Amino acid sequence: MNSDKGKKIKSYQDLDVWKKAMDLVMECYRAVNKFPKNEVYGLSSQLQRAAVSIPANIAEGQGRWHTKEFINYLSIAYGSLAELETHLQIAERLQYIDKPQLHHLMNMTGEIGRMINGLGRALESNSGK
Repeated sequence: MNSDKGKKIKSYQDLDVWKKAMDLVMECYRAVNKFPKNEVYGLSSQLQRAAVSIPANIAEGQGRWHTKEFINYLSIAYGSLAELETHLQIAERLQYIDKPQLHHLMNMTGEIGRMINGLGRALESNSGK
């Protein structure tokens, strides 16, 4: 559930979805620390970039002047979320992470995805679309 309802949002840092996306980044960095060293420029790097892109795009979108732009950046964040989920599944198949860790991270991505969608819908309905 998005607890941003009724709160005055002054900054992207006030958004619960941004906070949860930042938590996901931390979890992903912890997971990547256990990957083999030969993955430093491969899957590790791609996974980290996809994870970082999620809160970064939420922040950039919230910082834009127009609601339509914010919605566009939420769409980009959602795409990065799907990319991250794919990287996580690859990591599990390569046995870099175990099934419980994958399940935990996928639960986090699922929640964030629902929050991004909910925020996008709220922005659209508030902008008169």
